[in-house]
Amino acid sequence: MMLLALAVAPGFAICLFIYLIDKYDREPTSLLIKSFLLGMVCVALPLVVQGLAVTLGLRENNGTLLGTAAFAYGVVGISEETAKFLVLLLFAYPKKAFNEPLDGIVYAVMIGMGFATLENIAYVAKYGVGTGIARMFLSVPAHGAFAVLMGYYAGLAKFVPHKSNNLLFRGLLIAVFFHGTFDFFLFLGNNIFLMGASVITLFFAVRLSIRAIRKDSALSKKLYEQHFFEQENQ
Repeated sequence: MMLLALAVAPGFAICLFIYLIDKYDREPTSLLIKSFLLGMVCVALPLVVQGLAVTLGLRENNGTLLGTAAFAYGVVGISEETAKFLVLLLFAYPKKAFNEPLDGIVYAVMIGMGFATLENIAYVAKYGVGTGIARMFLSVPAHGAFAVLMGYYAGLAKFVPHKSNNLLFRGLLIAVFFHGTFDFFLFLGNNIFLMGASVITLFFAVRLSIRAIRKDSALSKKLYEQHFFEQENQ
């Protein structure tokens, strides 16, 4: 029970944080729960892709920088972020409740935390408390940051339709880039310098995420003050 609590607590905490930030026009709880659950379900896609990659000879660390980069960016980064992106695009993006740019961040984080929580349960069950504590401060926040960046551009895309395809692709690309870079340094080896490079990558992703949240939160407040949500709900 303690291991399960350790595994789910970080994802739930980040979900709660994002939920509280969305204070002017909160999303229906049912949609948030469904987004979280679909985030868990979409783990299946990268599992298949990564399993296939391993059978073809691609691995986390095969002794070459190019091979490690190919696995980090081309296999893990693309498969995991694409899976989350598809849930965001096909499930949350068309919803009527998605009615402000901040909602892109909210739904993306719920999906990302569903994904990260299921992944975390598997890792903690296999490797124990130490892994759970490490992932609490690294991997789960990283998934959260990647989701915020993807969701920020999805939010822009919804309300700038003539640039929607470009913005959606940019959000996916940025998430893949940060995810791939974060994993690349971890895959290279277990030493303090490579761990430091991953932490620096996470720092920049979190910093950009905070900026994105602040921008969309300020816009949400402005829309609220202009009674935009009252008009939407009439």
